[in-house]
Amino acid sequence: MTAQPVPAPPASAEGTAPAIVARGVTRTYGTGAGAVTALDAVDIDIARGAFTAIMGPSGSGKSTLLHTLAGLDAVDGGSIRIDGTEITDLSDDALTRLRRERVGFVFQSFNLLPMLSAEQNILLPLELAGKRVDRAWLETITAAFGLTDRLDHLPSQLSGGQIQRVAIARALVTSPAVVFADEPTGNLDSHTTAEVLDFLRLSVDEFGQTVVMVTHERDAAERADRIVSLADGRLAADEDLRGRL
Repeated sequence: MTAQPVPAPPASAEGTAPAIVARGVTRTYGTGAGAVTALDAVDIDIARGAFTAIMGPSGSGKSTLLHTLAGLDAVDGGSIRIDGTEITDLSDDALTRLRRERVGFVFQSFNLLPMLSAEQNILLPLELAGKRVDRAWLETITAAFGLTDRLDHLPSQLSGGQIQRVAIARALVTSPAVVFADEPTGNLDSHTTAEVLDFLRLSVDEFGQTVVMVTHERDAAERADRIVSLADGRLAADEDLRGRL
């Protein structure tokens, strides 16, 4: 399949440098005749302070792109810079530190630890990174997400929607350069899906967060500022949704 030409990506807010700059990113699995090229020389910028959705059919490379941009998967070629730092040549220890300090994650299963309270789950990334708690920031995000009176509750004592809010607050607590959300609505009903998207949207609109979300759902993607579509490991389309009526 021949990829269609794509327009230039939206600029970062107020002309600031992109949160992520990736050039010529290539990822191949397997060798010889069985090799599969998941990403084929992908160039992409992720605008700072914007919500970017990545879409594509199964096997298009969308999850591989998210994993490589987040430093969760190695690349076979190309360059990826997160917040100005080249990540492809970092040691494992340095890459782990970068992910802890400058990257947030929202997983499909949300992955709260059942023996920890909501507050302890939210603060876990700070504990792992050895960073002090910014109480003012914690109070800001938990109030915005309606969690102030639920912080001492265990996950088993929270509603499904509250669990999702805790997971998103946890991703924001380190004030990361980028939050990556990997199919965060994949297993949810329509009401809960809308709630998760509302809070990801709020993270961008109220806190200026940069969010990158992989999804197979067009309705979910349209909550973003931009939709990047992949096909056969290449960028096939790039839609700027800002300014919609």
